[in-house]
Amino acid sequence: MTVLMLAFWALVVGGVVALFRNRRPAGPDSGTTPGRSAENVLDERFARGEIDEQEYHARRAVLHSTQRR
Repeated sequence: MTVLMLAFWALVVGGVVALFRNRRPAGPDSGTTPGRSAENVLDERFARGEIDEQEYHARRAVLHSTQRR
């Protein structure tokens, strides 16, 4: 009887651990999906017309200056 109870709780704990193990964020900054860099997002915003050319170049320059560090 004790062995069955221990086996039951081991399965419950293992199931909970397995559920939460798969809920990790997608990327290291957890705000992006895999394969989408900040530069890609910036390019997409410019292509959609959300930002103008001057803002695009200014933000791109900032991205390139912070990537070198």
